[in-house]
Amino acid sequence: MKYYSTNNRQSFVPFREAVFNSLPKDRGLYMPEYIPQLDVDFLNNIDKYTFPEIALKVAENIIGEDIPSVDLKRIIYETVNFDAPLVKLKDGSYILELFHGPSLAFKDFGARFMSRVMAYFSEKSNQVLDVLVATSGDTGGAVALGFTGVPNTRVTILFPKGKVSPIQELQLCTNDSNIQAIEVDGTFDDCQQMVKQAFNDAHLNDRLNLTSANSINISRLIPQSFYYFYAYSQLLKQGIENVVFSVPSGNFGNLTAGIFAAKMGLPIKHFIAATNLNDVVPRFLNGQAYETRSAIATLSNAMDVGNPSNWVRIMDLFNQDLALLKKHLTAYTFNDLQTTEAIDEVFAQNKYVLCPHTAIAWRAAQEYKSENPDDYALVSLSTAHACKFPNVFSEEISTAIEIPESVKQLEIKKQNKVNLSNSYDESKTFLLSRA
Repeated sequence: MKYYSTNNRQSFVPFREAVFNSLPKDRGLYMPEYIPQLDVDFLNNIDKYTFPEIALKVAENIIGEDIPSVDLKRIIYETVNFDAPLVKLKDGSYILELFHGPSLAFKDFGARFMSRVMAYFSEKSNQVLDVLVATSGDTGGAVALGFTGVPNTRVTILFPKGKVSPIQELQLCTNDSNIQAIEVDGTFDDCQQMVKQAFNDAHLNDRLNLTSANSINISRLIPQSFYYFYAYSQLLKQGIENVVFSVPSGNFGNLTAGIFAAKMGLPIKHFIAATNLNDVVPRFLNGQAYETRSAIATLSNAMDVGNPSNWVRIMDLFNQDLALLKKHLTAYTFNDLQTTEAIDEVFAQNKYVLCPHTAIAWRAAQEYKSENPDDYALVSLSTAHACKFPNVFSEEISTAIEIPESVKQLEIKKQNKVNLSNSYDESKTFLLSRA
């Protein structure tokens, strides 16, 4: 499989180059040259396969021969070694729990897969790889745990000061020596812009072997498609074939992965993009100009993105045809009060605790159902374990949250972080000092 830039469909690179370069020189994003169609018999009988078996089938098709099957199978079975169960609520809808990995967030799937793919390619070159990532909360923790102890890697994680939860910060700042956290005096968009500037800085790239671990990296997106197939397999076991996915959306990588799955043949009826007050996409789909803005801080901090990078991929998947896209995607936006009301409502009915991001997805699903009362399963994708957001919940709900042992251990670990301004030059100087 070859990969092209969203800014140039005529120039192709192999998978390895797309993984390590992250961003093409023309500042687009890498996309597969075509979306492979999965075997119909496999899709019709997907309920008979395990999660790792499903993931391997998808990966083999979209990666092709760039990684031999025996090596790809090892990577998949190391990556997809925890469950992603569907939980049915009393309203008849489902939550796809994606927080059973080591960092307690859905991004474990992408970060673990990517770290092992990079390690696979790097071990042959014996070069030190500098992984640079911006995070609004969960990406950094997943990347840190995914790359901890990986030989020949240095990971630098930029996160916005005061805009991640205490547990998220602990996950960023309590790792092995090859992981360095940087607290940036700014927003996530500032962090993301600093990462993009680094990849377009010729001088820096001459000195460092840079790659990204954000969802701009195609190897982060591919494994996120796995759990859409797995969710469908679980529904098929119940005799359910029609499904609508509600996706909490910040940088829109998760939704892009779902559209990949649909383009590969997974029979998804519709997608819902659920956002907080950072509503660039809902405004655009409702007829306004596509206008990026500075990120607004909300309770669902991992979605506080005012300039979603992956939107260009989604438009590319629909050949810039907005009318066609709107047939497959509906978007909603909700504020913090609506978020906490959703958390309270689900807890009152089910004694089940939604994290604030998942709550927005659930609320968007209910809104869509009220407008489209057809026969289908509504699946809201979860984002993270509720324990990562202790300041969001009422005392009653907080006491119902079971704190995993891994979180308790974080509190006794030594922290390591560097404080920088949102100046790119300052971050560049620091990166060069690590070389």
